[in-house]
Amino acid sequence: MKKVAILAIIIMLIFGFFVSTNSVQAAEQVIDEKTESQLVQIKENQARTLEDYKQKYGSDSYGVVAYILHIIQIYSIPFCFLGIAIGAVRKYVIGIRRLDTLEKGMALMVAFSVILIICQVLPLAFAVFIRFGRG
Repeated sequence: MKKVAILAIIIMLIFGFFVSTNSVQAAEQVIDEKTESQLVQIKENQARTLEDYKQKYGSDSYGVVAYILHIIQIYSIPFCFLGIAIGAVRKYVIGIRRLDTLEKGMALMVAFSVILIICQVLPLAFAVFIRFGRG
């Protein structure tokens, strides 16, 4: 039984690889000029934003770090809210029946809350340190 399951998983992986390769080729054909121009515009906007950070902080390395921290600050909000929601489901829905899940749900909620706070405060701390700490 185990051999059959392993063989089925291997066949699915191989089939999935060939299907994904074909879908990538089809996706490359689907990209038209309008989509390509939008992608180029997004890339140019991000490059301009990165250059603004480099000018604002007066150094290439500090500008890149500030840009990365800004991106982390933006994307951490939905990621952490999703993690807090999963922890709440594990604590209040699944944890009613199983006490070990109750504790894991609370740990998830606390961990994602701490990550959210750190990701929101870190760019501010970096800016303050660069402005006043460099002298």
